[in-house]
Amino acid sequence: QVQVVESGGGSVQAGGSLRLSCAASGATSSSACMGWFRQAPRKGRERVASIYTSGINTFYDASVAGRFTISQDNAKNTVYLQMNSLKPDDTGMYYCARTGRTRSGCLPWDSAYWGQGTQVTVSS
Repeated sequence: QVQVVESGGGSVQAGGSLRLSCAASGATSSSACMGWFRQAPRKGRERVASIYTSGINTFYDASVAGRFTISQDNAKNTVYLQMNSLKPDDTGMYYCARTGRTRSGCLPWDSAYWGQGTQVTVSS
């Protein structure tokens, strides 16, 4: 059974930085997609960044491009999300997910393994 555990959330002032970590265990495939999602109060869950575990392909939502960086340490089965220049709109619960990958891309995130989330609060 694959388990995904996030850490690193917290409260910061606007303009500050945080780094989130996501550790995956129990995975049998080395070919997968890892993603970071966030859910703000009264809003749906949105993907902010994702990466192939091969590290070749990355995705960023337009709202975070240039401020957030997704990276990974395959030796530790850990994915990171470095968040700089944080804004109050970045506030939300941040979730990490792992899904499979084919030659066509990532499998649907709805069927991914999800973590419990870590809260990020950015005050103005």
